[in-house]
Amino acid sequence: MSENSGSQGSQSVLRRKPIDNVEDETGRSGLFKSLGLWQLTAIGVGGIIGVGIFTLAGLVANGGEDGTPVGPAVLISFLVAGLASAAAALSYAEFAGMIPRAGSAYTYGYVALGEIIGWFIGWDLLLEYIAIVAVVAIGISGYFTEFMSGIGVTVPTWMQGTPDTIEGGLINVPAIVVCLLITFILSRGTKTFGRFELIAVGLKILLILGIVGLGFFYVNAENYSPFLPSGFGAVFTGAATVFFAVFGYDAMSTAAEEATDGKKHMPKAILLSLLIAMVLYVLATLVLTGMQNYQDISPTAGFASAFQSVGLPVVATIISAFAVISILTVMLTFLLGVTRVWFSMSRDGLLPAWFSTTDKNGTPQRVTWIAGIASALLAGVFPIRAVADLTNIGILAAFVVVCIAVIVLRRTRPEVPRTFRLPLMPVVPAFGVLASLFLMLQLDWETWVRFGIWLLIGLALYFFYGRKHSLMNPDSPRHALLKSDS
Repeated sequence: MSENSGSQGSQSVLRRKPIDNVEDETGRSGLFKSLGLWQLTAIGVGGIIGVGIFTLAGLVANGGEDGTPVGPAVLISFLVAGLASAAAALSYAEFAGMIPRAGSAYTYGYVALGEIIGWFIGWDLLLEYIAIVAVVAIGISGYFTEFMSGIGVTVPTWMQGTPDTIEGGLINVPAIVVCLLITFILSRGTKTFGRFELIAVGLKILLILGIVGLGFFYVNAENYSPFLPSGFGAVFTGAATVFFAVFGYDAMSTAAEEATDGKKHMPKAILLSLLIAMVLYVLATLVLTGMQNYQDISPTAGFASAFQSVGLPVVATIISAFAVISILTVMLTFLLGVTRVWFSMSRDGLLPAWFSTTDKNGTPQRVTWIAGIASALLAGVFPIRAVADLTNIGILAAFVVVCIAVIVLRRTRPEVPRTFRLPLMPVVPAFGVLASLFLMLQLDWETWVRFGIWLLIGLALYFFYGRKHSLMNPDSPRHALLKSDS
């Protein structure tokens, strides 16, 4: 056992996962190494760009039924969220180049801060990633309904959404179906998934550039006034709501073990994906709020309504069709994320070994289908804002842990090789901590209650099962696996 874990008591909840055996462990994980730099970048971009542009931009600008309208200042909301995300992205990049292992924030917290912290973040991410898949599915449902209407087919009201989102609604059937569809795609294996993601993300970027280019000719400067209809407070609240639209690289980093050269490619892919996404977000929000007054923007299908408003219904129908395809990449990225975190926690002994079994394609089929079905159920019965806020508080909590962990590990393990070192240590990660905490405080109390209940359930499960069966526990029946890795 390494000095990294030896300094902690074997029974302590703060025992740390050793990083000295990472190469051996990843080499025998059962996951196939098939993802190159551009496939990783595509997964990151695929996770970042999607529902943020096609759904949340309109929702935050308009305010929806129960929110405060941010108006054209939704642009600032995205920039604030992006700035906070950038600080975390640099921290993730350093970790990814040092520990190319499945699990992302869960693994980083486990290595630097101890088992109980890693558990909480892993348990948190299981819920948050599943919830993100559900949010995106709900967003796709709105564009699917718009597309069907554009070709003359009316989707029955009862299957368009829940009673909270549409009068006469009962259940969101399109959202359920799309969750099961992407689960099937991911179950076919990482290589197939990577190819699909690369093609779909390429189409997505072309679509957004086409929307921006065409929409630019229909921008009316009068729509930018008032720019701040509800003040800066609403802008920060909006930033908290759109935050999960700027962190797809987090889920992408869970696939580190499936990268052909994780230490070299993961840091580059993280930073490239965030940079590409933020440029597109700025351009898209400027065009969206310039084409249509924020009060008239659809909170579920913003760009479709914007092109409808300028007399281009055919373009609106095309956008709706391609939005469905492009948003699928977000769902794929985060479903990949939850399955790899779940797999990693199971492999470490914190969850039953039954979950870490892989098939002949190197895919953990069991957790893939369990997570996919769970997201389908969540998407079918909950409104989008409630689910979006739940995802944000969890991811922001993960960002706090990663930013703290990168500071701690720089001090406790300075000798570990790092292919990327974030600049201005510890200023950048400290800013990431403060920015993430600030955005968490913008979320309503109901979100905090739901988050707290989930963490309490996780705490009980950890002490009932995880602590005793952890590979770091010498009394665990699976501890022999750790010795064979050392």
